[in-house]
Amino acid sequence: MKRYVIGLLLLIIGSSIATAQAFTRRSSQEQHDALKKYYEIIDFRLGGRYDLANPSKWENGGEGGKILESVGGGKLRTAYIAVGTPRRNAAGEITNAVVINSYYSGDSTDMYEQWVKGAALSGGVPIIGPGRPIDTDRYYVVMVDPLGTWGASKPSDGLGTKFPQYSYFDMVQANYRLLRDHLRVAHAALATGVSMGGTQTYVWGVMHPEYVSAIMLIGGTTQSDAEDPVGNWTFQLMTAAIQSDPVWQATKGNYYDLPKEKHPLAGVAFGWSVLGLTGYDFAFRTSQSFAAVQPEVFYWDPPQPFFERILEQTFDVAEGVWIGTPVNLNRERESGEFARRMAEIRHGHLEVSGEKDGWIAPADLKAMEAAMPHCRLVIVPGVGHSMNLEIPPLYAGYFGAWFGGG
Repeated sequence: MKRYVIGLLLLIIGSSIATAQAFTRRSSQEQHDALKKYYEIIDFRLGGRYDLANPSKWENGGEGGKILESVGGGKLRTAYIAVGTPRRNAAGEITNAVVINSYYSGDSTDMYEQWVKGAALSGGVPIIGPGRPIDTDRYYVVMVDPLGTWGASKPSDGLGTKFPQYSYFDMVQANYRLLRDHLRVAHAALATGVSMGGTQTYVWGVMHPEYVSAIMLIGGTTQSDAEDPVGNWTFQLMTAAIQSDPVWQATKGNYYDLPKEKHPLAGVAFGWSVLGLTGYDFAFRTSQSFAAVQPEVFYWDPPQPFFERILEQTFDVAEGVWIGTPVNLNRERESGEFARRMAEIRHGHLEVSGEKDGWIAPADLKAMEAAMPHCRLVIVPGVGHSMNLEIPPLYAGYFGAWFGGG
């Protein structure tokens, strides 16, 4: 079951499309690419300060942030897939939305493949659909891409290292604008997500407490964003791995004028290897043979065609995962700002986490539960970071029992 943890983590770092051509594809699951839609926001500021007591000041992103157009980019772009039955008020606004935030390096097509289609990776058990825990006969479900990856604006659209630093607050505010302004969602019954999507879920609770009624997450946390050394070290190691590549060294990260085959492929693979090897707990790793571990080990000169195929698949993940997210979100972790806001999350919510989650310590989760007024924490024995992939029927049961009657 532990193998599914990394499966998630690595899938996890009426519209218009920006004119800039991305070097990486815009959907993780290309068979669902036609379902993805886009929305652009003019003059959205990235990397600025969010004074949460004054929402009017960050309607268009944080104060003091940088606008993509000002550094040679197009308008900020976000992406989504929506399914289900919208219900509207007298003004024509949707009142029954469910927002699903993607995990690290995933996107809306991943969520569609796993939670709507019920892919083999998730045990063939759909979570979203008619009569399912997220019932599309009752809810309008919007699966969103996170900023910096896949269909959303990202460094590989051409800006590279000029792409502004961004934050969880930027991710959520951009998708709030998508829901409110483009889809005309007046209210969301639920915000949910897995891993980094779970952390975004908490940000929804802090930034837009009146907009969402409830939150539920798996393997997401606020506490470890400030204090967890594993998460911090991993992102720092990933960043160092990428920057160790000779191409990165020679170009200082601005390599976008080079053909794709001359990009820092080895450094990206090195970063992928770091993420893979740190995502398991030590007890599980030592139970495996080296043959099982070897495909995740980095080699400057790959000894096998199999590894070269992994390298190709690795780089096809949006480069924003490697350039933007490890650097930017690690800075946010180190600031501790979000962890200090835990007590502000007053929604009734459920946090489901695995006892054997190598990324989030149970002690951090318990500290988080104690700090939040209405948090119900369930730590499931024998499960790792990705309960929805490791034991989908059990996850569906938790979700259905908590939200199904809502």
